[in-house]
Parts: sequence; structure tokens; C-alpha cells
Amino acid sequence: MTQIAAQRYTGTSVKRSEDPRILTGGGRYVDDIKLPGMLHAAFVRSPLAHGRVVAVDAAAARELPGVVAVYTGADMAAMTLPGQDPLFAMMGGGGPAPEYTLLATDKVRFVGDPVAIVVAESRYLAEDGCELVEVDYEDLPPVASAAAALDAGSPPLFANLDDNIIGPHKRTEFGDVAGTFAGADLVSEFHIDVHRHQNVPMEGRGIVADYDAGTGILTAHAATQGVHMTKLGIAMRLGIEPDKVRVLAGDIGGSFGLKIGASREELAVAAASRALGRPVKWTEDRSENLAASGHAREESFDVRAAVSKDGDLLGLDVAMVIDIGAYPVMGTMVAGIVEAMMPGPYKLAAFGFESTAVATNKASYVAYRGPWASETFVRERILDVLAKDLGLDPLEIRLRNVAPRTDPPFSMVTGRPLVGVTTRESLERVAQMVDIPAFRRRQAQERARGRYLGIGLATFIEAAPGPRQPGAPSGPMSLEHMRLMLSEDGIVTLFTGQMPHGQSHQTTLAQIAADEFGVPFEQVRVVVGDSAVVPFGFTGGSRSATMTGGVALHGARQLKGKVLDIASLLIEASAADLEIVDGQVQVVGDPDTAIGVGEVARRAASGEFGPDVDTSLEVEASFDGGEGGWSGGSHCAIVEVDVETGIVTVERYVAAEDCGALINPAVVEGQIRGGIAQGIGAVLLERSAYDEDGNYQSATFMDYLLPTACEIPRFEIEHLETVPLDADVNFRGVGEGGMIVAPPTLVNAIEDALAPFGVRIYEQHLPPARILELIAESAG
Repeated sequence: MTQIAAQRYTGTSVKRSEDPRILTGGGRYVDDIKLPGMLHAAFVRSPLAHGRVVAVDAAAARELPGVVAVYTGADMAAMTLPGQDPLFAMMGGGGPAPEYTLLATDKVRFVGDPVAIVVAESRYLAEDGCELVEVDYEDLPPVASAAAALDAGSPPLFANLDDNIIGPHKRTEFGDVAGTFAGADLVSEFHIDVHRHQNVPMEGRGIVADYDAGTGILTAHAATQGVHMTKLGIAMRLGIEPDKVRVLAGDIGGSFGLKIGASREELAVAAASRALGRPVKWTEDRSENLAASGHAREESFDVRAAVSKDGDLLGLDVAMVIDIGAYPVMGTMVAGIVEAMMPGPYKLAAFGFESTAVATNKASYVAYRGPWASETFVRERILDVLAKDLGLDPLEIRLRNVAPRTDPPFSMVTGRPLVGVTTRESLERVAQMVDIPAFRRRQAQERARGRYLGIGLATFIEAAPGPRQPGAPSGPMSLEHMRLMLSEDGIVTLFTGQMPHGQSHQTTLAQIAADEFGVPFEQVRVVVGDSAVVPFGFTGGSRSATMTGGVALHGARQLKGKVLDIASLLIEASAADLEIVDGQVQVVGDPDTAIGVGEVARRAASGEFGPDVDTSLEVEASFDGGEGGWSGGSHCAIVEVDVETGIVTVERYVAAEDCGALINPAVVEGQIRGGIAQGIGAVLLERSAYDEDGNYQSATFMDYLLPTACEIPRFEIEHLETVPLDADVNFRGVGEGGMIVAPPTLVNAIEDALAPFGVRIYEQHLPPARILELIAESAG
């Protein structure tokens, strides 16, 4: 009898199971939620960067027909518990923490700071009510930059702190920093700035909070990356037992790190619902999103680099200053990741690092796709500048400094072993793809005609999740949990705390489980977005590919074992001699013995087996990342710079990426393309701009410019797909890499194009006006 091979789903571009519903308008977002008796909220926001709140008069707003309630900062403080931002508190910001309330009471600290919440029968009436709230402010001097915050004479933003330095200020050294620099042939110094830009998801923040006074349960429909993080945030700030909070999430219109936990506004809406005993909805409009949701990346670096005359990068000494804005959320935590990752895939012998986080009168620093990305920008820019100073090719200096692949593996100077890193291979592959010598010949010809082309390379590695360091502390992200069950209809259901917001969890996790368990892809259901039924977990970046994919694989294996044990009693064969093929349990190679997995589940539930037989076809699985692993890759861009207008055109963009075994190639390439597009936008277009008085300048899409199809070239992507780990979980995260490495790739290319003008670039944001300024400054 001919044996039919089971279909393999992993490694194929299975069409996303999410797409038909979303693309045909069947998606369900926070703004689609409509509950009986639902009210709507809007916020009164500060027009000042820094000011004392003298008085808030809400009398006229409260008298407006249709307005149900107005809560000022003082009202909200009485309704909630004091504390830090829940995410900051849960992830351990360290050092003295500023004290503040959900709505401003004593001070406003940035343009857009919420001062009062108006709850009304409609959003229109709530907005009208906001117009009637009169706030008397006393202007205070704004702290509008990190330099101002570091000035000992700047006014502290928070009354309980003596200055504007938030969290610990520390210096760490790895290796012999002083000796390495003393023995170097050359020590170069740089100051590099990474500008403030932001997430801008299609869907802003939003929540529908519904408090049931009878049960004491608060149900929140939220746009969130993790229902459990939002649940804990609500419970902490409202003083509710966690088991009395349920968070539901439907489809999420993007996040990129913005929607981790519960924001001050969302917590205020939850408190308002509890006070009123009615559902309250708030969805963020675009101006609120741009001005107040949170920004990222505003960081500066003073760098010293020790090199040999032959181009060996011997040591780095880095002082980082990070502008975390008005209220600490993620900013103080990012510096530690930057420190750990700064050496990258290079054989650095010594590294000194210090970081300072400062509060300013700007929107809060939040996580954004690859929050530590500045380490790659700084390192890859330094290598290009050093190459020029030493007369080396940018590819040559990188290949010279890449850590060798050794056994045992070479380790970064900061500690983590570079197991299976394929930086050399990816650099060589992109060089082949673009044919650098041929480009250099064309570049020279075009320069003679007055056209300025440039080529840029950059490489990166990403812990996705990366090998564990000995003695590293455990935390909420050290284990991933999943519940799996087989039901009588033959459906395998996975319950995961990971919350997809564009990464195709329902498709990719089903592919893994279908292959491991042995059922068709269509027979796997992935349940997300309900804190009452999914185990703890939250999307902590692209590491979830390994963590959640790994627990899906191991959990499916455990569940399969239980099914085979029951089936062995039905088929009267050893479980070791059974297999599941296309949803049928059979003796290996003998389909005539087959029985459907649904039938096995029905028989297990029938009660026909004795008490000594475990008939529960449900498992609780966990996974710690296994052997870990690195994602990484190298990118190359070819650009043209119009030196008359300053406009940069990306002519060609190639990438050689390695994220191990591909679960779904189409999904992987979609993630890479999206990240690169955001990186191009960050360099050429996007900036969250403030003036010297702390006034926000980019509150509309006329001022905050996003990339469109007109600015994005066709991407050429090749996958190395190495699987160097001695483990069965060989797929690793890929979603953040494009955003991490595209900015230095592009800036390197722009500087190369402008080499005839002697331009050196030490910043990331390069709109046309800045390109023209750089040319003029070099000429002057």
C-alpha cells in the first residue's frame, strides 16, 4: 500500500489565516466596540510645555447637557492609587522614581499632558465639554533639551527629585579600557545624535472600560500588545485585585512597541468607568497620537574609538545621554540593552559605557521597534568614518573586525557568546548581490556627469532571544507559557498570552503546531487576547518567534504524546508504534488502522477508561528559549543625492538576513520590508520636533512626514537560513532587524554620495534642508 506523506507547513508561505477577515472589513478594533449605556471620554490637555496648575474650573463643562462627569487631576488622584508608570514599576526602572498622578495636578510637564477627563454621551459632547474647562496656568521655564536637563540650574520637573536625572547614573568597564586606549595607534572621538521620532501605528491607543458594580469586575477592551500587562497595570493603579480585572483585545492596528501596558489616559478611563458604573470609551485621535502618545530614540553619544593603523577596532568608550521626556516609561531601561549590544558581532577587546537618562518637557520615551537600535547606528557609523580616515573600504574594515566563528564560540566583550552568528557570510553575500566594484566604476562615471551616487553597508545582530548569560536574573520574559487542548471536533487549540499586532501569530503558530501534532493547518486554532483564558505572556519583540514558537512546538509534542497514549488502547498497539498523519492516528505506515484524532478525544471523554488512565487531552507547556540564538544580517543601499535640492532617492536596497529556519517566508519578508521602510522614513522624513520653548511642531501629517510607496524602493532579500543550534527550535525573531540596521545603511550611503564635498555625518535625520546645510558647511 502506498504511504501518503504528511504535508509540512513550516517553511512554506501559507496564506495568512488573519487576512480574509481583516481585508474584507471584518476586523474588530477598539473603536468598533459598542456596549449598552456606553459613554465617551475626551481629555483636556496642556498647551504649555511646563507650567504650574493654579486652578481648574470645570463648572461650565459639568452643566453642559450630555456631559455626565468631569474629573480633574485632583479628582482622579482621589479615585486611584499613587505610583509609577505600571510598566516602569514592573520592569524595574531603578533609582529614585518621580512621583506624579494620572492627570496633572501640581504641574503640566509637556504639551499634551492630560489635565482633566470629560465623560459624555458622545465623543462630540465630550470634546465640547473640554472646551468649557478653564485651566489657570502659571508659566514655568521649560526644560526643552537633554543639555538643559543636565544643567544644574534647570528646574526639577518633579518635586520629589533634586534634579532631572532619572534612574541610576553609572559607568561599566569590560576589559582593560585604559590600557587598550593607551596602546592604540589612533584614538578618534565622535559625537553622534539620534533624533526623536515615533511609532505612528494605523490605530492609536484606545480602551473601552466596563465596570460591573454587582460583581466588582472591570472588563477592559484595549488596543494592547499584551492583555496581562494591561491587566496588571489597571489592577495596580486602581487598587483592584487582579482577578477582578479582565482585559480583552481584538485586532490591533499596529503598535511597534507603543501599546505595552496601560497608559495614563487608559487608566483614567478605567477609573472613570468604575466611578460611574457605566462603560466608557476613549480612542485616540491622530493629533493626540502624534503629540502625546509617546516618542522614541532621542539619544546622544560621545564616543572614543581606539584602532590600529591597519583598521583593527580595539576599544570603544561611550557616554550615552537619553532624553526620556516627561514621564519615565521605557527610557531608563533602554540604556542597559544598548550597553550589552554595543560591541555587536565584532572582536572588541575593551569597552567602557556610561549612561544618563534625563527628564525633559516632552512626551514620554516609549519602546519603538528595536528600542536599542542606536547601538547599531553608532557602531556602524563609526566603522565607516574610521575606514575613511584609514583609507580602507567599508566592507574591508567590517570583515577585518568580525569575530571569528570558533569552538567554543567567541563572546562579546560584554559577555554573551556569539553562537552561530553569520555576520561575515551576510556581508559577503550583500557584496556579491550588488557587485561593489561594478558600482564604484559607475559611481565615478556618474560623478563626472554631475550625479552623486553612494553605497552604504551596515550589519547587525539581534538577541532573538539570544543565548542566556550565566547568572542572568529571571523575569517575566524568561519563560513563555501556552495551554493546548484537543477537542472532540478534532481541533487543536493553542492559548497564548502573546498578542499579535501584525506579526501573523495565528498563522505561524498554527503552522508549527500542525506539523508537530500531525493535523491539517486548518485544524489548529490560536486563541489570543483574553486575560481570563490565556496564560501570562506578552509580546516582547521579535524574540517571541523563538519563545512562543518553541512553546507551541513542545506543547504540541506533549499533547500528541497524550493522544497517542489513549489511541494505543483503542488500536491495541504500542504508542511508540503510532503516528498522526493528516489528523489520523495510525500504526506507522499502515493507514488501514487509522482513527481520527477527534474520535480519540470523544472516546477519552466518554468515561470508558478506568481511573488509572489519564484522559485529559490538555497540557500546560512552558519554554525557556532553549539554546537561544541570534538573528542578524547585512544590508546595502545605493542612493542618489541631488545636491541642488537635497533630495535623496533610494535606487536599490538589498538585504541578506539570517533568522534561522523560516516558519513562513512570506511573513518573514513582510516583517523585513516593514522594518526597512520605517528605517528609511526615520532618516529621510520623520521627526518629532520641538522648538526651544518645548512647543510640539509635528502634530499633523503635514509636519510629521511618513514614507509612502513613492519613497520606498523594491527590496531584494536573501535568506541565509543557517540553523547552527543543536536544538529543535531553530527559528528566531526577525521583525525588528530592518528598523535597526536600515538607518546606518542609508546614512552610510548618503555620506558616500557626498564624499566629493568632504561631508561627514554624525546624525541620523537627513531631510533635504539638512543635506544642503551639510554640503554648505563642508564647503565653508
